[in-house]
Amino acid sequence: MSSVDKLTIDTPEQTALEFPLAGIGSRFLAIAADTAIQALAAALLLIVLAISSPGLALLPRPALQWSFAILILAAFAVYAGYFAFFEAVWNGQTPGKRWTQLRVMKEDGRPISAYDAIARNLLRVVDSLPVGYGVGVISVLLTRNNQRLGDLLADTVVVHEKSLDGARPFLEIRKDETAPSYNTANLTLDELRLIETFFSRRDSLDPAVRTSMAAQIARRIGEKLQLPAPVLGWPQTERFLEAVFEQYRSTGRLGHP
Repeated sequence: MSSVDKLTIDTPEQTALEFPLAGIGSRFLAIAADTAIQALAAALLLIVLAISSPGLALLPRPALQWSFAILILAAFAVYAGYFAFFEAVWNGQTPGKRWTQLRVMKEDGRPISAYDAIARNLLRVVDSLPVGYGVGVISVLLTRNNQRLGDLLADTVVVHEKSLDGARPFLEIRKDETAPSYNTANLTLDELRLIETFFSRRDSLDPAVRTSMAAQIARRIGEKLQLPAPVLGWPQTERFLEAVFEQYRSTGRLGHP
């Protein structure tokens, strides 16, 4: 379920996860940054071509044809493969999206796969028509979840990254530098979004409700991490959840620039 500017996903734990949908403005900032990087890469290719052109002229015809084919393939990779490559290896982000704190994800909240990254960029050429992503802009304006044609094909959405920078606990918990290292590989995106949702709302919760909710989440996360039993009770429970979240985020799967 979603509203105009927000995607809401109901998890099996009956917790509603809300993701702010990226609009045209923020997406254009991201594409502008990515286009600048592409232009720089294309300029470097042209410089390489200019420097190597005297030597290329001396090559036999078959070798010359192969050289031009390689350059054309490199140019195509810069244009067409740039977005798919970065979104696949950076979990839905390109350099431009990292700068603007946007991320591509599946409509159900799951991270995208390499297949999804490729699929959503297959129609980028169509979305960019006739100029300035005109088709894409119309699609974003007309679809419920601000999706361009490539997003509709891959069942993906672009959302604003949430940040914990503005979430402050009611007694200012400080980062525990001595927190143990946790193996977060077994945690799912839903479980991390559950922690993040708690962080975004804990300041407005009644202290008793906040403590109880943190304990329930910590028990579930502790079981998933196969820990004996996390220390429950404020502030230890929230420190545990913060340490788990930060370590998961540091892997890049839910990372911020």
